[in-house]
Amino acid sequence: MANKVEVKDLLEAGVHFGHMTRKWDPNMAPYIYMERNGIHIINLYKTAAKIEEANEALKKIAASGRKVLFVATKKQAKDIVAEKAAAANMPYITERWPGGMLTNFVTIRKAVKKMASIDRMKKDGTFDTLSKKEKLQIERLRAKLEKNLGSISDMSRLPAALFVVDIKAEHIAVKEAQKLNIPVFAMVDTNSDPRQVDYVIPANDDASKSIDKVLSLVTAAITEGLSNRTSDKEAEATEEAKVETPAAASEE
Repeated sequence: MANKVEVKDLLEAGVHFGHMTRKWDPNMAPYIYMERNGIHIINLYKTAAKIEEANEALKKIAASGRKVLFVATKKQAKDIVAEKAAAANMPYITERWPGGMLTNFVTIRKAVKKMASIDRMKKDGTFDTLSKKEKLQIERLRAKLEKNLGSISDMSRLPAALFVVDIKAEHIAVKEAQKLNIPVFAMVDTNSDPRQVDYVIPANDDASKSIDKVLSLVTAAITEGLSNRTSDKEAEATEEAKVETPAAASEE
């Protein structure tokens, strides 16, 4: 079972701290509990319920074998997202969002293929026949592609969903997903408009402890979905073997 969402744990991680009241988005009003010292406090009971709702949907996506693309390019979130998404075997973008990443996916795939072809050159010895200058140019290109696209190199089709930390910072990614009707899951702070998101998780999206806590819960649900998929496949294989064995025996 994925971790149960405990309000106490969310409180300890500071998930409830919103932005200053003058920076709020009125559409976040349903998720705000109170104001304290000029700061909005998020209702953690609603956060817990929303995490559980999001987790159920993410679990189903993972169990179906599709990918969830994690997006977080701000400093305090990128390392956490890279670590958690990689552990859950999901792609992520933590450097600059490549414009057209979703809406122009064919071009992005070409860049990924370019990366693969450079790797092939190194394996088959072609790379060794190049001049020093050519090698340097190719190495630089490979490093640039790796930095921007490394974690999505195995993504052969569009993701089934996006998980975003800070929809204001990642507004281009959110817009691209909306254009393609790709559902967006997101940590949404009190200064953002939750109407842009399909699965809202009202939470402090600035503090690393808060981001870490929410991401841990979300990726645990994805991991559970993946293990359910593996169990189902193994069960199917066992059933098929049982069906085939008597048939083979009767032929003899």
